[in-house]
Amino acid sequence: MKKLLYSFLLLSSATLFAQKNPQAKFAVANDIVGTVDMFTANHKNSIQSTRTYKTAAELPQNLKKFSYIADNGLAEYKLKSGIGALDRLALSEVNIQFGLPKDTPVLIDGYEFTNTDTLVYGDILYNMQSVDHNGKKAVSITTRK
Repeated sequence: MKKLLYSFLLLSSATLFAQKNPQAKFAVANDIVGTVDMFTANHKNSIQSTRTYKTAAELPQNLKKFSYIADNGLAEYKLKSGIGALDRLALSEVNIQFGLPKDTPVLIDGYEFTNTDTLVYGDILYNMQSVDHNGKKAVSITTRK
């Protein structure tokens, strides 16, 4: 009975981490993915301008490649010049840290990033763990506490 309960809890937690967070609102600056919360909390003095798109259909051509994370809209930030570079890394590097192949899709707040060449800001890497996703190991990242 304990094994059955343990298996159920393990499966439930893996399923929970793989679900899309309905409150996740992604942002892009210089083709690097972050979150609106990250920019407004940590980098508001670095922002020159903001443009918000409510749906994936509204995205301009240069942001169409991010349409898969625009369920809750997408914000585009222009950063002030002369501001130091914000920490960033490719999702393939996250996979390497977890001992996974570079091209393994990464989950961020439940959204699957299949292009692991995608750059993300280090500020969104709040909680990272290895999970079972569609029968394969993958890294799941949570951007909020």
